[in-house]
Amino acid sequence: MSRKYFGTDGVRGRANVVITPELALKVGQAAGLAFMRGDHRHRVVIGKDTRLSGYMIETALVAGFTSVGMDVMLLGPMPTPAVAMLTRSMRADLGVMISASHNPFEDNGIKLFGPDGFKLSDEVEHEIEALIDGAMTKHLAGARDLGRAKRIESVHARYIEFAKRTLPRHVTLEGLRVVVDCANGAAYRVAPETLWELGAEVIAIGVEPDGFNINDDVGSTAPNALINKVRELRADVGIALDGDADRVLIVDEKGQKVDGDQLMAVVARSWKEDERLTQPGLVATIMSNLGLERFLGGLGLNLARTAVGDRYVLEHMREHGYNLGGEQSGHIIMSDYATTGDGLVAALQLLSVIKRQERPVSEVCHCFDPLPQILKNVRYRSGEPLRADSVVTAIAHAEARLGNSGRLVIRPSGTEPVIRVMAEGDDRALVNEVVDEVVDAVTRAAA
Repeated sequence: MSRKYFGTDGVRGRANVVITPELALKVGQAAGLAFMRGDHRHRVVIGKDTRLSGYMIETALVAGFTSVGMDVMLLGPMPTPAVAMLTRSMRADLGVMISASHNPFEDNGIKLFGPDGFKLSDEVEHEIEALIDGAMTKHLAGARDLGRAKRIESVHARYIEFAKRTLPRHVTLEGLRVVVDCANGAAYRVAPETLWELGAEVIAIGVEPDGFNINDDVGSTAPNALINKVRELRADVGIALDGDADRVLIVDEKGQKVDGDQLMAVVARSWKEDERLTQPGLVATIMSNLGLERFLGGLGLNLARTAVGDRYVLEHMREHGYNLGGEQSGHIIMSDYATTGDGLVAALQLLSVIKRQERPVSEVCHCFDPLPQILKNVRYRSGEPLRADSVVTAIAHAEARLGNSGRLVIRPSGTEPVIRVMAEGDDRALVNEVVDEVVDAVTRAAA
């Protein structure tokens, strides 16, 4: 059953066009009603990133939640994983993050977490959507039962302490020169402070948000600023977070990018040696490189694959007992510590391995040579171009050409009108050819 408002990562779209005050008000009311369980005083925590539209959406959500009798605790700019953690820590009935993650500032979104800190199931999202489209007036609280709202000032320190405690007490980052790029986003305060308190020499960029510059030529999706700064300062490592800090990208001392696949390989090998893996392997998506799968196989570990989206990775982890998973894009989930991807915590785990091995990042993080992998996007306006006969034929032909020497993955984005075409294999020229063939077919069908 398709969903009307929720995508793969909450409700997301252009601010004041798709994500309007009216919609945010209804989401607050509907989500509040869905989690009004029991006779206690119910409450919700709300965090946000640094987009200008966050003020508008936050205010509308507060009106929605308080109108159905739920108290609101406002956290201000905080990473998505911090909101998930604080939802549990503060015994809230619901957590909300206002963010469009790595998207440009014009977009925004609403992510919801249950009282356990996990993202909502499809069933609960369907329930909320039904309430959004229903008659809300009869569910509103009486004048004496309206909720209250207040801003909480101590949450930054709570999250910093939480992040630091994911490392053993004896671990220090002294001697490491670290450049951290916070994307002018939600972690612009907490990430540099955490690294400094752990002993690192910290150079912070992307820490001057103005409401418009989130992810603007900074952050994990635009790493050139970080690469240049690492090279300029001869830093040991660079860390790039995205707008809501649930994903991370690493840059080694040579200025080379290290993606989520390599990070998962580093952590998996380290945790296997320390006997910390709860299952002999990890969970990743269909987009992770075949080189990661081969590397893990050499360690006696398996790679379980899911659909794209950290929620699907996490669902598989919970169902099958894994404590490590993630995405090539840098969503790394370590369920011993967090209920969602946490870019800062993932970076700290990597830094602890670097400190223990006393080797350059370029050596520690080069676990395998990735197979040539080509990803191209095709934007479309409407319809379902993947259903066109010409596209189906092109896909079948491409798969036949790759055979057993590679993979072809084609999927619509869950957050924007884009078809993603990815292929990988041992023969780069062949991979390029099959991707171009499919892209051409999809482009013609989408015209």
